[in-house]
Amino acid sequence: MKKNTFCCLVTFLFLQLSVGQNNLSINTDAGKVKINRNIYGHFAEHLGRCIYDGFYVGDTSSIPNTNGVRNDIIDALKKLKIPNLRWPGGCFADTYHWKDGIGPKDKRPTMVNKWWGGVTEDNSFGTHDFLNMCELLGAEPYLSANVGSGTVQELADWVQYSNFNGKSPMSDLRTQNGRTAPWKVKMWGIGNEAWGCGGNMKPDYYANEYRKYATFISDWENRGGLMRIASGASDADYNWTETLMKNIPLDMLGGVAMHHYSLLDWNKKGPAVEFSENQYFQIMKQALLMDELVTKHAAIMDKYDPKQKIALVVDEWGGWYDVEKGANPGFLYQQNTIRDAMIAGVTLNIFNNHADRVRVANLAQCVNVLQAVILTNKEKMILTPTYYVMEMYNVHQDATLLPITLKVNDYILNGEKLPAVSASASKDSLGVINISLVNIDPLQSQKISVVLKSETKKNLSGRILTSKKLQDYNSFTESEKIKPATFNNASIDKNVLTVTLPPMAVVVLTIK
Repeated sequence: MKKNTFCCLVTFLFLQLSVGQNNLSINTDAGKVKINRNIYGHFAEHLGRCIYDGFYVGDTSSIPNTNGVRNDIIDALKKLKIPNLRWPGGCFADTYHWKDGIGPKDKRPTMVNKWWGGVTEDNSFGTHDFLNMCELLGAEPYLSANVGSGTVQELADWVQYSNFNGKSPMSDLRTQNGRTAPWKVKMWGIGNEAWGCGGNMKPDYYANEYRKYATFISDWENRGGLMRIASGASDADYNWTETLMKNIPLDMLGGVAMHHYSLLDWNKKGPAVEFSENQYFQIMKQALLMDELVTKHAAIMDKYDPKQKIALVVDEWGGWYDVEKGANPGFLYQQNTIRDAMIAGVTLNIFNNHADRVRVANLAQCVNVLQAVILTNKEKMILTPTYYVMEMYNVHQDATLLPITLKVNDYILNGEKLPAVSASASKDSLGVINISLVNIDPLQSQKISVVLKSETKKNLSGRILTSKKLQDYNSFTESEKIKPATFNNASIDKNVLTVTLPPMAVVVLTIK
């Protein structure tokens, strides 16, 4: 074969691959599982500038606030329809003693945050501040209890303080501190990362500790209706999940947690902004690994809980990179680019498609830490690409998951390949269908044929989030560089949609 002929053939094959069509089939009448709105939860740890100088600026601040909590953050999270918020950690939870954070602020003892920067905190943001903030947000509070350095009595008191409506020592103390009505907190995490910063426990030891704590925070029949969540596995530690499911009675268990971060290497995580395509590819590989992790942990849970009463709770997930230059390394402050929008899009699609078992998840973290949806700088506040993905996807909250069949092209780099397109679909209570699509390929558009089985709706609209470069981000000088726009590259003919996704794009289509 002549050299020129060979080159032409290679070019032809490349073009054929680049424009190959992806196929998505959606069974619009077969949905049975609800996508729990709590999949779209968030995480607020006492870490860096997440709480102090993030959510909380104090009631004497010139920044508009309600009882010290920034009004602009409250407004932004309401638009996000944030369903739940996890607090106070994280690793911080197992060093936090809740009684230090109640009562007159000037009488509260200080503490050293040993996990994150070694800073001294004054405990001015405590139980009342957090739970009242959740009421402002319309979000369910998810409290992480101190098992590592706390006591059973301490947790039992916290539950009574937060929830008991009659007369008791803790409800009297709550009233004394200015709150008569209980908050009725349902979601309680029994420790955090017990295998690591929560105590370096072995799974069988932690299972017994969990049983003890779970016993004393409710009655025999759990008539308080608490969702008690066990500290779960890190990544692919399937033995941890197996041990917990085998040794904890199902009637004592509401959920089992699991943590997975998308990162390159724990010792060298790579830059948040000036990353290469190869680094992007490897991070997306880790993000897509979530599907395998959820599938395998769920399969173990199915052995002991075939009726799927217990939730898989992915209460820490997101991208983790090196901190920005000049930032305190213990504060985990990083910028948020289109790469993070890709992580959010594919991860939420995975959670949606596993909604039979995944019923709670929490992005790490909400403000100024890791894959944050909000960044602040004094009075300024910006919304990140991740914020906009979660805002676009909130149409799936409490909707019915629609089964899909997806055949897609590959995104190929250096001989490795990943599926280029990710998808999930749902139908809400009004019969409106929403389809979320992600093209992670940074160079190639993806044409998709979407077949809606048993559907004849014709009113199609869409929104898109994308940018010119993977490394693009919103800054305090250019706060709206990346934001959703109307998507016009989709058409519908009877029950077939033809969609062209540009490179590195998140799209949500709505069909009425």
